[in-house]
Amino acid sequence: MAEQVLMLALSPTMEEGTIVSWHKQEGDPVAQSDIICEVETDKATMEYESVNEGTLLKILVPEGGQAKVGDPIAVVGESGEDISSLVEEAREKAKGDSAGQTAEAEEASEAKGTAGAEEASEEKQPAEAAPSAGVPSAGAAPSGEIKASPLARKMAGERGIDLRSLSGSGPAGRIVKRDIEKALQRGAAHGPAAAAGRGGPAAFAPAGMAAAAAGPTASGKDESVPVSGKRKIIARRLSDSKYSAPHYYLRIDVDAGPMMAARQRLNARLPKESGGKVSPNSFLIKFVAEALKRYPAVNSSWQGDTILRFGRIDVALAVAQEDGLITPVVRDCGAKGIVQIDRELRVLIDKALANKLSPEEYNGATFTISSLGISGILEFTAIINPPGSAILAVGRIHKVPVVEENGSIGVRSQMMLTLSCDHRVIDGAVGAAFLSDLKAMIEYPIDHLYG
Repeated sequence: MAEQVLMLALSPTMEEGTIVSWHKQEGDPVAQSDIICEVETDKATMEYESVNEGTLLKILVPEGGQAKVGDPIAVVGESGEDISSLVEEAREKAKGDSAGQTAEAEEASEAKGTAGAEEASEEKQPAEAAPSAGVPSAGAAPSGEIKASPLARKMAGERGIDLRSLSGSGPAGRIVKRDIEKALQRGAAHGPAAAAGRGGPAAFAPAGMAAAAAGPTASGKDESVPVSGKRKIIARRLSDSKYSAPHYYLRIDVDAGPMMAARQRLNARLPKESGGKVSPNSFLIKFVAEALKRYPAVNSSWQGDTILRFGRIDVALAVAQEDGLITPVVRDCGAKGIVQIDRELRVLIDKALANKLSPEEYNGATFTISSLGISGILEFTAIINPPGSAILAVGRIHKVPVVEENGSIGVRSQMMLTLSCDHRVIDGAVGAAFLSDLKAMIEYPIDHLYG
């Protein structure tokens, strides 16, 4: 008997998903656990494993289309089976959702006038339908705006591909993932993102940051940008954290020279086949883990009636994506060395930049590090990432003149650390002691790692 294939919640916070690509086509056989499509959630692009068996009779949501959790995206059944009632049911549901959006737009119109209604209507359009300004091409809309899926825009931005140079093969000429892949095969990548290569500074700068830095829109007119599912989740979680957890901040300057010297010595000893140099972030994660062993109150979570002290030290590092941040987590850092932490961190960052992290790889950190040093930021404060009760903001390493104990003037590589703490869990004295010990570990790494 034919059944509708429903959009599943592929991440804990997912409310709707975008079909990135279909792995099965109409008429193809489908077995349980077959990958039938890829879905872009609020956090990553996930593979959709079928729970149905039979033949894929109808694709209801095309590539680039969106569906809320629980909405039908396809129909699976026996070949030749009449599915008209299921297809009509799906269409009616889609019409109902559209009518609800129209009603919301009309309410906005009453509150804000005709101009407000037009703006609300525009904001209710799916993110995939929102074009960006550009020059007409085969993938452009009649108005001269480029039509491309969010994933295609992300891939193009990361690889320095000009969307105006491409022809879209998606619905109505939309540029989709396969068009970007074909362009890469032709060697179409160019520009700063492509030139920087993997692992360089540009590898951590998402496409959206470059676009945001480009200045006003090409048309010179105001542009309404729909809020992505990921951005909505980030906004809600950080607002909850900021307004429910009483934040306080502790700041300390650290001489990063000894840590960087230890890193240089370690990298010189690593075999070439190890795959690259250990990053400063891996050293920081290890030092944080060692400090958390001494101060379990910092590695804890507010639970209302109780405070949960975590049995493991799972440290997350904030990584920038096109439309927000994601925090891949290195698990059990207290039981791992710097080299192992670095290997795992590299894999996680690559997956984060490719939007391929699974939920267990970015959820449940007990402590988070956010570093903006690569962007030249000297110091900043960060909002606590639940369920943790603290987050460490790391500024850039820079040379400063200092007065030595003997009165002479020297030069040090200074780094500013700012610890945000939840005062319900971490008292000021405890936070200060933790930060002070972390400073000592960074300035005397050999004593604390091997002493």
